[in-house]
Amino acid sequence: MQFMKYLPALLLLAACGAKEEKPPAPAVPEVAVATLALEKLPLNSELAGRVAAVRVSEVRPQVDGVIVRRYFEEGADVRAGQLLYRIDSASYAARQEQASAELALEKASLVNLRVIAERYARLLDSHTVTQQDHDLAQANYQQGLARVRARQASLRAAEIDLQRTEVRAAIAGRIGRAEATEGALVSRAQQEPLARVQQLDPVYVDVVQSSQQMLALQRAQHSGSLKPGARAVTLALEDGSQYAHVGELQFADMQVDQQTGMVTLRARFPNPERLLVPGMYVRARVEHGVQPEVVMLPQQAVRLGEGEKASALVVNAKGEVEPRELVLAGSHQGRWAALSGVRAGERVIVEGAMKAAPGTRVTAVEWRGAALGAASAPALPGHEG
Repeated sequence: MQFMKYLPALLLLAACGAKEEKPPAPAVPEVAVATLALEKLPLNSELAGRVAAVRVSEVRPQVDGVIVRRYFEEGADVRAGQLLYRIDSASYAARQEQASAELALEKASLVNLRVIAERYARLLDSHTVTQQDHDLAQANYQQGLARVRARQASLRAAEIDLQRTEVRAAIAGRIGRAEATEGALVSRAQQEPLARVQQLDPVYVDVVQSSQQMLALQRAQHSGSLKPGARAVTLALEDGSQYAHVGELQFADMQVDQQTGMVTLRARFPNPERLLVPGMYVRARVEHGVQPEVVMLPQQAVRLGEGEKASALVVNAKGEVEPRELVLAGSHQGRWAALSGVRAGERVIVEGAMKAAPGTRVTAVEWRGAALGAASAPALPGHEG
C-alpha cells in the first residue's frame, strides 16, 4: 500500500527524466567572413604564354644543284645578306655566257636592220622605194628591237640564277641547325628549308585570355569604370625568376578560338641577353588599366572551377549562405578583382566554407587571417600554355 501511495510521484519523475534526455538542437556553424570594400588599384591579369620570334626566315634554295660549301656556324648570329651556302654554279655560269652571246648577236643584227630602215625612210620621199618596202623595213627593225629586249631578259634571268647559287640570309638574327651539308642535292621545289634564322631582339610573347574576361574589360573601359593603364607587361620565367625588362602590350587578336574560347594577346619585349627563346613558357602579368572602384576578394574566398568558372559564398543580411558566380578580371597581391558577382559591403566567407551549405544559417565572425596581399594569387584556370 505504501508503494501505491508514491506511484504517481514516481511516474512524474520518470516523465521529467525522459524529457531531459531529448538531444539538444544542432549548433549554428561559425564561419570567418571578410567585409568587401571598394578600392582603387591597377587591374592586372596573370596569364600563361609562349615566346615567339619577331621575324622568322626559312633559308631555302631558289635554284637546283649540289651544295659545295656551308659558310655559317650553327647557333651563331648572322647578318642580313650574309653568305650561308654556295650551290655549284658551273651550269648557271654557262647559261649566263650563252645568254650574253645571243644578246650580242641580236644587237649586231639590229644594227643592219636599223640602217635599212633609216635608208628606206629617206628614199620614200623621192619615190625611190615603195611604201610597202618602207613599211617592211620598219617592221623588221621593230622585230629586231623586240628580239634584243627578249635576249636582255634572258640574260638577266641567267644572271639572277647565277646569283642565287649563293644562298644568303634574308634577315639578321640567330641561325639554327643546318638541315643540309656539302654534297647534298637541293631543289627550289623542296619542302624542307636549309636552315632557319630568327630575330631574337626584340621578341613577342603571346598570351591567352578568355573571351569572357576580354568582354568584361571592354565594357568596363567603355563605361569609364576602368581607366586606361600603361599597357605594361612583366614576365616570370620558367624557373620562377622575374625577367628584368618590361614589355608593352601590342594588340589583341580579333578572333576567338572556337575550341577553347580564348583570345591571344601579343606583347613585345626587349631581349638583349637572349634569355627569351622562341617556344619558351612564361607567365605574363598584363596591366589592363587602373580601376578607381573595384571589389577585391581574399584569395581563400574564391573557388576556381573548370575553364573560367569562379564562385564564392556570401553571408546575406539574414545570416544565410548564398553562392555567387564571379567574373574575375585579374589578381593583385594575393587577392582577386571581381568585375561582377559581389558588391561592396557584402560579407564573403573566407574560412569555414566546408560547414556552410547554401541556404543554411551561419554565425559570421570577422576574419582574422593573414594580412591581405601576403601571397600571389594563382592564374585563372585554362591559361596554362
